[in-house]
Amino acid sequence: MAHTPDPIQPPGTFRRDQADPWTPAQRRAGLVALALFVLLGLWTLRVFLPALGWAIILAVSLWPWRERAVALWPGGADFTWPALFTLTVALFFVLPLVMVASAVASDGSYALQWFIDVRAHGLPVPAFVAGLPFGKAIAAWWQAHLAAPGALGSLALPGGTGQSPFGTGPHLLSLVLHRLVLVVFLLLILFFLLRDGERVSTSLRVGCERTFGAAGVNVATQALRAVRGTVNGLVVVGFGEGVLLGLVYALCGVSHAALLGLLTGLLSVVPLGSVVAAAVAAGSLAAAGKMVWAGIVAVIAAVVIFIADHFVRPVMIGDATRLPFLVVLLGILGGIEALGLIGLVVGPALMAVLMLLWREWVGSQQGPLNPP
Repeated sequence: MAHTPDPIQPPGTFRRDQADPWTPAQRRAGLVALALFVLLGLWTLRVFLPALGWAIILAVSLWPWRERAVALWPGGADFTWPALFTLTVALFFVLPLVMVASAVASDGSYALQWFIDVRAHGLPVPAFVAGLPFGKAIAAWWQAHLAAPGALGSLALPGGTGQSPFGTGPHLLSLVLHRLVLVVFLLLILFFLLRDGERVSTSLRVGCERTFGAAGVNVATQALRAVRGTVNGLVVVGFGEGVLLGLVYALCGVSHAALLGLLTGLLSVVPLGSVVAAAVAAGSLAAAGKMVWAGIVAVIAAVVIFIADHFVRPVMIGDATRLPFLVVLLGILGGIEALGLIGLVVGPALMAVLMLLWREWVGSQQGPLNPP
C-alpha cells in the first residue's frame, strides 16, 4: 500500500525529539549542499528577482492596511482583499508610471533635439542676465563659452552619438515587453504574498529564530520596519511630491512639466533634492520672462517641500527607523549605485539594521545584543 503523506502543518509544529542525528562531517556537507541549492535557485530565478524584490517591498508596506481590511471583513482574506490591493497597486503605481514614462520619452526626444541644436548654434544670453549682480561679467562669460556656435561641442551625448540613447525601435520594443512581463509577475507575486503572507512570515520567523535566536528575530523585525518606513517616508511621499508639483509645473506653463515632475519625485528621496528640481522649474520660467509664474512655482514648491519633509515624512517613517542625515544619504546613493532602483529602499533599510546593531551593541538601545 502506498504511503499517504501527512498534511502540511503550520511552521514550528514538528521538532526533533532526539539528539543530533548528523556527524560534524555530515553537517558540513549538508550546509555546503544547502548553499549550492540556494545559489542554484537564485541563479534560476535571476530574471525575476527584481519583480520578487519589489513585490516583497510592496507587500511589507501594504500589510498593515491589509490587516485593517481583513478585520473589517474576514471573508475576503483569501481572494477579495488581496485582489483589490493588487489592483490598487496596478492603478495607482504602475499605470501612472507608464503614463509618466510615455511623457518622459516624448519630452526626452525634444530635450535631445534641443541639446543638438544648442551644440550646433550656441545658447543665446538670456535677457534677465543683464539685470543680475555682476550681469556684465556673467554675460561676457556666457557669450564666450555658451553662446558661440560649437561652444558646447566638447559635451558628449548619451552613447556618444546624436541618436536616441534608448536604441533602435526593435530594441526599445523588446525592453518594453521585458519590463511589462516583470510588472505582470510583480503583481502576481504581490497577490499571493498578500493572500499567504501570514504563513510566509511565520515560516520566516521560525526559521530565523532557529538559526539566529532572539537577536535574529529582532533584527529581521527591524528590517521589516525599515522597509515599511522607507517606502512610506521616501517613496510614497516622493511620489506625491512629484505628482503634485508636476501638476503645478504644468498649470504654470513650465516646459517639459512631466519630466521635471518625475525629476522632483526622484530627487525628493535625497534631502533637499526636490529643492533643486523646483529651482530648475522656476528658473526655466524666469529665463522665459515669466517672473510672476516663476515666483508662484517657487512659493508653492517651498510650501509643499517644507510640509512633506518636516511633517509628513517624519510621521510616516516613525522613530524606529529614523536615521541621521548622512546615513540616509549614503544608504540611498549607495543602494542605487549597487542595486539599481530597488536600492532606493534596500539601502536605507540596510543602514537601519546596521544602526540597530550598533546601538544595541554600545548599549544606547535595549536589545538582545547588549553586552553584559
